[in-house]
This record gives sequence, structure tokens and C-alpha cells, in this order.
Amino acid sequence: MTSGRPGSSGAAATPEPGAGGSRGRRLVPAYLATGGRERPKGMADFDRLTVLVSTDQPPPELEFGPEHRRLWALLRPGALTVVECAAHLGLPVSATVFLAADLVGGGHLLARSPVPKAEEIDRTLIERLLVGLRALP
Repeated sequence: MTSGRPGSSGAAATPEPGAGGSRGRRLVPAYLATGGRERPKGMADFDRLTVLVSTDQPPPELEFGPEHRRLWALLRPGALTVVECAAHLGLPVSATVFLAADLVGGGHLLARSPVPKAEEIDRTLIERLLVGLRALP
């Protein structure tokens, strides 16, 4: 873990306005982080395991809300999945997808699809390979 993430320094983190977490109920409902939209802007095919990485773009401007800036700051030292970001921010995954889509659209984050599950290897191919290797002089 890096020192920029909540809870990683060992010191008590100062709660941010509207932040959730284990200290109690959020003061600001999570749906307000989405701006009341039904669908995220731009890229909407995020998965829970989509990896988010911050770019070299300067911090999000004032057009983004505090939740956007918290997400961007969370990703400054490295990469996290959408579900990990949601856990750190104390937001539902669906609301985090909205924030991430906005920041990807603004060029502040990059999103990478999760690594696909490896396909099962054809056993007959391996057996034929072994037969071929044993046949070598």
C-alpha cells in the first residue's frame, strides 16, 4: 500500500465532508456524487475489476466535484480496480463508475479492462506435443 491511500499511514484520517466509511452514515447521499444522472458520460462499459490509473493530467478542475477529486487523488500513487476505489471512497460501485467515467472522459484517468480468464488448454494438443518430443532422436 502507498501512503496516499486512506488508512495506509496508520494515523487517523480526517473525515472529509460527505465521506462514508466505518465512522457512520454518510452526510451526503451517494447518489449526489453522480450529479443525479441515470447513466455515466462516455465510456460506460466499466466492470467491477476495471483497473483505473491516473494520467499526467493536472488535478481535476473545479468542474468536478469533491468525490471526483478524491478518486483522482486516491489513484495518484498507483492503480486500483473500480471496486477497490469504491471501498476506499465509501461509495457504491455504481456511483464510483460514474466518477471514473467522468475522469476518463476528461483525460484524468485511464481505464483498462480486467485481464480475461485464461482459457483451458486443449489436452490433446499437449499429448500430441509429448508424442512428438518423445519421437525426437
